[in-house]
Amino acid sequence: MEMLDVFLAVGILITVSILMTMYRVFRGPTTLDRLMATSVIGTKVVVLLVVIGYLFERPIFVDIPLTYAMLNFVGTLIVAKYIERGELWKPYT
Repeated sequence: MEMLDVFLAVGILITVSILMTMYRVFRGPTTLDRLMATSVIGTKVVVLLVVIGYLFERPIFVDIPLTYAMLNFVGTLIVAKYIERGELWKPYT
């Protein structure tokens, strides 16, 4: 078994796990469950993009997932804060 076959199998497994996590996004009992499932999908997409970058020998596919991971993290924090407080920013009065 070659290394490319291993990475292809890993990519397929990650894709299947993303599809399984989509169930929680659509059927999650609470909004926070849906938010966490969306964050998990974002993390898995980052790993999948790195695997794809290795398969196609494109180093740019490593830089893009790093940026996407940062956006995913910040986006999750912003939405979680909004859900908790009901507002994103409260001005000083």
